[in-house]
Amino acid sequence: MSTPYPFTALVGQEDLRLGLLLNAVSPAVGGVLVRGEKGTAKSTAVRALAALMPQVAVVPGCRFSCDPAAPDPACPDGPHEGAAGVSRPARTVELPVGASEDRLVGALDIERALSEGVKAFEPGLLADAHRGILYVDEVNLLHDHLVDLLLDAAAMGASYVEREGVSVRHAARFLLVGTMNPEEGELRPQLLDRFGLTVEVAASRETDERVEVVRRRLAYEDDPAAFAARWAGEEAELRDRITAARALLPEVVLGDGALRQIAATCAAFEVDGMRADIVMARTATALAAWAGRTDVRAEDVRQAALLALPHRRRRNPFDAPGLDEDKLDDTLERNGGGDDEPEPDGPGDGGGGGGGGGLPPQGDGPDTPPAAGDGADDTPERPEPGGAPVPGQGGDQRPARAGEPFRTKMLSVPGLGEGAAGRRSRARTEHGRTTGARRPEGALTRLHLAATVRAAAPHQRARGRSGPGLVVRRDDLRQATREGREGNLVLFVVDASGSMAARQRMGAVKGAVLSLLLDAYQRRDKVGLVTFRGRDAELALPPTSSVDAAAARLESLPTGGRTPVAAGLLRAHEVLRVERLRDPSRRALLVVVTDGRATGGPQPVELAARAARLHAAEGVASVVVDCESGPVRLGLAAALAADLGGTAVTLDELRAESIAGLVRDVRGGSRPGNGDRRAA
Repeated sequence: MSTPYPFTALVGQEDLRLGLLLNAVSPAVGGVLVRGEKGTAKSTAVRALAALMPQVAVVPGCRFSCDPAAPDPACPDGPHEGAAGVSRPARTVELPVGASEDRLVGALDIERALSEGVKAFEPGLLADAHRGILYVDEVNLLHDHLVDLLLDAAAMGASYVEREGVSVRHAARFLLVGTMNPEEGELRPQLLDRFGLTVEVAASRETDERVEVVRRRLAYEDDPAAFAARWAGEEAELRDRITAARALLPEVVLGDGALRQIAATCAAFEVDGMRADIVMARTATALAAWAGRTDVRAEDVRQAALLALPHRRRRNPFDAPGLDEDKLDDTLERNGGGDDEPEPDGPGDGGGGGGGGGLPPQGDGPDTPPAAGDGADDTPERPEPGGAPVPGQGGDQRPARAGEPFRTKMLSVPGLGEGAAGRRSRARTEHGRTTGARRPEGALTRLHLAATVRAAAPHQRARGRSGPGLVVRRDDLRQATREGREGNLVLFVVDASGSMAARQRMGAVKGAVLSLLLDAYQRRDKVGLVTFRGRDAELALPPTSSVDAAAARLESLPTGGRTPVAAGLLRAHEVLRVERLRDPSRRALLVVVTDGRATGGPQPVELAARAARLHAAEGVASVVVDCESGPVRLGLAAALAADLGGTAVTLDELRAESIAGLVRDVRGGSRPGNGDRRAA
């Protein structure tokens, strides 16, 4: 077994360490979500925490780690009354992103349950993590239904497995820690709320601190055992402090004054529900115990708010998490924070806990790409065919602010896919309504009981059935096939040319794309962004699960120059080709946002039509958002949609409340098989 990196050897990251230690003191806090850029010791800190956790007494041979002093009466391996206990270190169990539901919660042996009537249960990771740490790296990439199961178990302290009338329950109390890089996608607000605390981490910009990080890491890699031995004393001190804080925790008193401050703070920041108040109360109590006190003070309430509220005050996925500390201080002051209390020394003094003066400084979001000005034509354009010169057709224009987002109509890819679970297009999934049955391929996960009985019934006499039980063989088992919804790759191809540069018009266009991005977030899609202007097209954002990153790129999008529609469509074709190789099961939806006016180079309209027909030939589902406005309209966007084999909608028609706002499938043409996986 490899030697873990010592927790006390971590450099900086005070809030990260404090959040983990508070959960070690009081697991009732509800776990911690660690958000931050890659390479910031998120995983290292979580894995190092296990060495600080007190040892646990377990019943020998119990697969569910029952406490011999208070065994679970419903334990599947029980009863355990009077069993002698043995001690072992607390476990850190890691949940892989690609884990199945059975791997997480465990699985029943359906064949034995039907033929023998016994509950043959194989425990999952939730059972392994009981009374330890359950660590989910990249929790934002975990399938939603797994996150739901995980958080439900964390909230109830138990895991339930039910299959065709046979159920098993076992205790599952653990310290839940999730880490994520926000650039790779966000968690839904409902799931964010289920984590007790959140901390933001970022690499230090201080040269001396970065030097020390590298020095310690190299020393650890040269000789892990010797490096760990150097920090053994500090590790033992911190372990003793956690044990002492746990013992003191039941004696901590949460007074009415502190409770009023907690309630006033949650009300001032308009957090939904009451979970925030409860988490803040538990966190403030743990902070007092960590500081060796039995009374909760204003500084405990303040620190608890900085850890428990930032992820709960978001109203949509494009809001940056964080808390206005001036508003927080004012709220605490107005609700009793002005009492003469001792000046706080910080609950994290000594022992590597870190005082935690609030969240680290937050960045401005994903890096803004350089302006797509290469090849932009700054010379005035000739008049468009059939119309007057277009205003704003000169050089680059200052980026326009996006208009207010609105609820869009649902656009879906036709046919039946097999992609990752989501909420957009129809697909064969593990969850959804049952549509039929088939022979299982590999392990049976979803039994179709009626089909299994029908398959076994004709063979009962030959198998010598004599009693009431049904004689079932492996070949009789049938897997239920289910239909649900999948997430798609929504690739936006946005016209940023001079013909789109009128301030009010581009603001409305950005508002529409922002609305579609919000819809993609809610439907769990991947998104990408291609822009075209001047003489070329640019991949402004490669396909990603981070809708926030796409919104940031959109906000800074400059406009101006000619309109190379063909270049934009060809760049999109290349992006889809590469993504089809990376993830062949994820189908694509191409959304082209343009007024359809192709300019620049010889025969720009014909080139655009040829590029569009290339997508149509491959069965890519597409929609053109027609941005043309004014009393005179040329209908060029509709013609482009026809070449794509898709459909065109105006900005007004895109709104869900519009008269034409019916759910529509975006057809990739009338050819047979158009909705198959080639559209990925």
